[in-house]
Amino acid sequence: MGIIAADLPIGPPGDGRRGVTSAEIVRRWLRLVLADAELSPYLVGVDLDRIAAHLTASLTAALADEPADAWGGLGLSEAQRRRIGDYLVGVCWAADLPSERIAHARRAVAR
Repeated sequence: MGIIAADLPIGPPGDGRRGVTSAEIVRRWLRLVLADAELSPYLVGVDLDRIAAHLTASLTAALADEPADAWGGLGLSEAQRRRIGDYLVGVCWAADLPSERIAHARRAVAR
C-alpha cells in the first residue's frame, strides 16, 4: 500500500497549509534533473509525462519503504544516480518530509 497525501507533512495544526504530494515532489525533482547539463541529455526523446508518472509511483513506493527503481534503464553511472539522489533529498527536505522517509527515497534512487 502506498502513501497518501495525508501521510506527507503539513504545517503546524491550524495553519491551513496542505501537504506536498508525491507528484509535486517529482515535478520539482524532475525540473532540477532537466536543468542539469550532464543529466538532461538522458531525457531527450523521453515522454516526460510518462516518466513523471513512473517516478511518482516509484517515489510513493519508496516513501512507504517498498521496492522501487526510479531511474532504471537509462544507463546512468553511479555518480549520476548519486546526483539525482541529491536533488531528490533536497526537494524532500524542502518539503519537510521526515528524515526516515527521505532515507527511503534516497535508497530507492541509489538502486
